Amino acid sequence: MYALLDVDVTVSRRFIEDFKAKTGEQLSFTGYMSFCLACAVEENKKVQAYKKGSKQLIVFDDVDVGIMIERKQGETPVLTGYVIRAANRKTVWEIHQEIRSAQSEPVPPNNGMPAWFRSALLLPWPLSALFKVLFRMIMLRNPTIVTSMGGTVGISSVGMFGKDHAGWGIASGSHVLDLIVGGTARRLAEVKERIESREMLSLTIIFDHDVIDGAPAARFTRRLVELIESGYGLNEGQPQPVPSAEPVVAQA
Repeated sequence: MYALLDVDVTVSRRFIEDFKAKTGEQLSFTGYMSFCLACAVEENKKVQAYKKGSKQLIVFDDVDVGIMIERKQGETPVLTGYVIRAANRKTVWEIHQEIRSAQSEPVPPNNGMPAWFRSALLLPWPLSALFKVLFRMIMLRNPTIVTSMGGTVGISSVGMFGKDHAGWGIASGSHVLDLIVGGTARRLAEVKERIESREMLSLTIIFDHDVIDGAPAARFTRRLVELIESGYGLNEGQPQPVPSAEPVVAQA
């Protein structure tokens, strides 16, 4: 089940631009989206429930957000998987610092994937297709295998659209709940009975309809959009700039 949304990110984008102007540091937008996703899931953890067998659901307490980050291998950027563990218990600033720290680390072996999993994905067809079928069967018996590697929910940032080009990403989700962060563009929108130019994000939400019904999905979506559009959490726990040292003047 897919939801294609236009989300007003003017407030959060403006905050990020102002923060960079003051500090010179670029706040991770993926980190902010991960924070909002974790907060929304925290209020309704059934949206990250996984099927175990045909009659059971496992609901996880921690919201582990799986993302993709770029690390440098020499001069070459390499895309690797990373999981923000217990993101529902972290501030947006803690998540931002965690992502920046991970980006500065060396590229892990096999791009962060277990060796057996990466080898299986490289099998020729039809062996690779057979592996995927077997892996889904194993995941149904023990969903913690997947969540331990890729998190309980996921975010993909689609950079191909570029700035000022709107567009939604469509893919098959690897979690019961996935976000695809698409392009952003300025559009006219009504704000407090006035027409203004706003920065709109094309956001795709993918739900596993075998686990999440339409009504809970709609309530979750509404809450997630409220958090993103309000700039929730950006003013809380904000690190303060370190004051420059001033010379001490000796008193006579």
